[in-house]
Amino acid sequence: MKNSKKINRRNALFQLYGAALGFGVGTSLVAQADPLPVNKRSSSTLVAYLSRSGNTRVIAETLARQMSADLFEIRTVEPYPDDYQAHVLRARQQQETGELPALSGDFPGLDGYHSVVLAFPIWGRDMPAPVRSFLADWDMGNKTLFPCITHGGYGPGHSLETLGQLVPDAQIKPAFIKQCDSERDTISLLADWTATVMPS
Repeated sequence: MKNSKKINRRNALFQLYGAALGFGVGTSLVAQADPLPVNKRSSSTLVAYLSRSGNTRVIAETLARQMSADLFEIRTVEPYPDDYQAHVLRARQQQETGELPALSGDFPGLDGYHSVVLAFPIWGRDMPAPVRSFLADWDMGNKTLFPCITHGGYGPGHSLETLGQLVPDAQIKPAFIKQCDSERDTISLLADWTATVMPS
């Protein structure tokens, strides 16, 4: 965040996020340079998140600071491809096969947490496989769950239905849903642009 324009834009977005989540108008949601320590058990609330491009990470870190919550990033043992199209292909294959990828990280478990904010992007119009793995690994039955969903233009897809099926005993609160920059749209626009300015 070396660019002051980016900082100002993010701060403005954080104010909107705070209003949507019910924080007071005067609440300060300022991005900080250093993330909260991962796996620090110091709160009854956990923010668990998955992020590919960083949009969901910004939201998760902001919520963790605002709520004085612990923060945990959901990661897979086998990383996803950096290339967007390859990433989409692998995510689609996991959805079609129902694969639950193994997760990495030293997660201490959910004992002691009463509330869980689950932040994730939409992959293929549904919940990503790593988030399904996280929910399969840990019992959410007696937790209050706050879904926080980012998407690239197609909305939450089937993710809320999937969430209800995976954690039927959890108390699921209304979701915060935010459209973020779409890599797919950017790639499409780039293809159109190169076809125009660089004709074959």
